[in-house]
Amino acid sequence: MQGPMGRVRYALSHTARVAWFAGHYLAARGVAGPLRGEGETPVKPSAPWPKTADILREIRALFDRDWENIKAGLYAPPDDVLSIGGARTSPRFLRDAKAVAARRRSRGHDEVLSEERMQNYPRYYLQNFHFQTGGWLTQESARLYDFQVETLFTGTADTMRRQALAPLARALKGRDQRKVRLIDIACGTGRFLKEIKRNWPLLDVTALDLSPDYLEAAGRNLAGWRAVTLKKGAAEEMPFEDGAFDIATSVYLFHELPPKVRRVAVREIARVLKPGGTFILVDSIQSGDNPRLEALIEAFPVIFHEPYYGSYAGEDLDALFAEAGLRRTETQIAYLTKVATFMKAE
Repeated sequence: MQGPMGRVRYALSHTARVAWFAGHYLAARGVAGPLRGEGETPVKPSAPWPKTADILREIRALFDRDWENIKAGLYAPPDDVLSIGGARTSPRFLRDAKAVAARRRSRGHDEVLSEERMQNYPRYYLQNFHFQTGGWLTQESARLYDFQVETLFTGTADTMRRQALAPLARALKGRDQRKVRLIDIACGTGRFLKEIKRNWPLLDVTALDLSPDYLEAAGRNLAGWRAVTLKKGAAEEMPFEDGAFDIATSVYLFHELPPKVRRVAVREIARVLKPGGTFILVDSIQSGDNPRLEALIEAFPVIFHEPYYGSYAGEDLDALFAEAGLRRTETQIAYLTKVATFMKAE
């Protein structure tokens, strides 16, 4: 797979993937109408909108880096480039896009809020992030989520997440997988953990999520793998003892946490990590990371319901994690995603 023909197959499959999800993005835009922000006024970021050529250049750079990592043996090539939902999920996604568009126009984002749920979930969690139907608390939301995210990022989401496997490979180099415990915090549908298990099948992994429906989906994605534990819980109050894990990961969680909760979550991560443990953060790029894409960072929380994204975009991650005794050791920008690795002191 890593030879010249492998590179051709990789390029063709990912080109088809981008075309498939870009088509759905355009179709959803057609359903939603013009992108507008609060008060139905057009979004006018201070930075210029990126040109299509700039976007394509960034996507090409992402795929080139991914291939180089594969060729270097850091992780295996993906085995399901064209199988994420496919034709079965497409009509459901497009039907739901109409409901999402109507919700965005009305600025409705609290359909999942109820007195009963407030007894079991934190208040910030009970809203329809991205105006998605069901928030995090329905089976249909969990079924559509991966397709929705790939559409939003025009087929690049899995590839961006996959860049976290490179620092993970470095953290695991020379270690016995069977003696390493990893936790994926806010695991969602378990799609990222599935890639981890594909590459390190003997690794003892824990999937933590606050949504029972998403945790159920993670169980299906991880079915057949040994040494997998599913656990319901929040990042800011993890049900584990001190120093329980060697490695922790988190994918697209931090921009959806309020600033105060974000700080508690960082302290919890430091608490459950062993001395010398590694935390790999996968989340949005921040202000200043890529000037060509700055307008997207400004527009994203306005177009979509992302109430805590603005504070995350300006967050000093080094200072945030240093408060909890975690030091950044490396950073990789992967198109619209940043992968930052932190280490707990011995």
